[in-house]
Amino acid sequence: MLAMRKMSWMWMGVAAAFLLASLVVAKSVRGQEAQTKAAPLPPSLVADLEKIRDAALTDDYAWRQVAHLTQNIGPRISGSPQAAHAVEYVAEELRKLGLEVKLEKVKVPHWVRGEESGALTVFPGQAPGTTQKIVLAALGNSGATPAEGITADVVSVNNYRELNALGRARVAGRIVLFNEKFDKRMAAEGHALEAYSAAVEYRSNGAKAAAALGAVASLIRSVGNADYRLPHTGFSVPAGIPAGAVSAEDADLIADLTAQGRVEMHLVLTPQTLPEAESYNVIGDLKGSEHPEEIVIVSGHLDSWDLGTGAIDDGAGVAMAMETAQLFKKLGLRPKRTLRVVAWMDEESGGTGSQGYMVAHKAEIANYAGAVESDLGAGHPIGFRGKFSTAAVGTLREILEVLAKTGVTALENDSNPGEDISGMAQAGVPAFGPIQDERSYFNYHHTAADTLDKIDPRELSENAAAMAVLAFALADMEKTLPR
Repeated sequence: MLAMRKMSWMWMGVAAAFLLASLVVAKSVRGQEAQTKAAPLPPSLVADLEKIRDAALTDDYAWRQVAHLTQNIGPRISGSPQAAHAVEYVAEELRKLGLEVKLEKVKVPHWVRGEESGALTVFPGQAPGTTQKIVLAALGNSGATPAEGITADVVSVNNYRELNALGRARVAGRIVLFNEKFDKRMAAEGHALEAYSAAVEYRSNGAKAAAALGAVASLIRSVGNADYRLPHTGFSVPAGIPAGAVSAEDADLIADLTAQGRVEMHLVLTPQTLPEAESYNVIGDLKGSEHPEEIVIVSGHLDSWDLGTGAIDDGAGVAMAMETAQLFKKLGLRPKRTLRVVAWMDEESGGTGSQGYMVAHKAEIANYAGAVESDLGAGHPIGFRGKFSTAAVGTLREILEVLAKTGVTALENDSNPGEDISGMAQAGVPAFGPIQDERSYFNYHHTAADTLDKIDPRELSENAAAMAVLAFALADMEKTLPR
């Protein structure tokens, strides 16, 4: 019975994956401009791509790298000792592969989490002498309460319209809760990133809006897809007041109680914003055999939030990029153009790493043949999203043919390929990010549960295969993709 049940769940998972792929393919086809017919890839290039694909699917290099980053080094928030150690580790691993390695200096924010707790001290129907614990975490750039905390009434709103309707008279001196809900149905239909984008506005700017009306603190409903009573941290625009995220369950509790009557909360958040720290982007080059000045980037971001160990966000992406170089070296393949592995610093706290890179490398961007970033976990890949010329679609379809046996067939244009390479995309560089099964990604994103066990080794290998095949094709084709 147990074996039959396992088989049943397996086939349900396969069916769900095919459904997800079909939804994305349908989305990518609708509205697509007429495609130019691409010449078939040379048989020799196809043979090399197939070697890379097959080697990736049986290789555990990426798994070993993400395991070390998460288990041995741990959380890697910008400015932390762990982030600094991760820079040295990745640089040394790339040197072992024979890459030319540079550490490019960047100034990064240095925010340190302190004590954090919350309790409802007054609420309708309260048993005498009791309180209710609230599960929460400070948001990045949160201001601090005094060490003993603050106690204030709570008002709950769903959006800025409701906040502004309350006005300063009913907000000043209070704690504001933004109870904007993550759209679970949208995520279940394969559009988790879109659901996240809609809800994350209040994490980014809610505290600023609340402070403008005199609030003494701001809380948000955690931006996530699962109700495990886990708070999800993340970037928040500095607003000079304490800013935190409460679990979805506690957001519902507070909203329900404030609808019944007066609610008072005791809040302790004692983070510190320290002076900017010195850190680095890690850059490793495998020089091209014919056109070393032309560059293809593969990348992920090395920093993470501090609650978990940054496995799906984004140790996995860094490991895939490292694996790409390792596969080329292992198979004795040296493409015509330079492969550049980049482990970005500070994607989470402001993007100073990618911003600094764009300034430092401005003169060479015109020679970039492509850029790839993986920053949405390690779920089963089904294709690539990005920004590229419609004239390139035919060639990209030829490349995807090599990956079809792993289920990587979808191609979606005109979307953000990744925060760290978005500047390159805007400059016209063909830019790509893997489309993955994201349905569970935001269950764990920015939480204490972002740990190694959330990565399936086989799916990580499939992602590494997809990144490496695309990168080698971009780096070794006779002509670069049209811009």
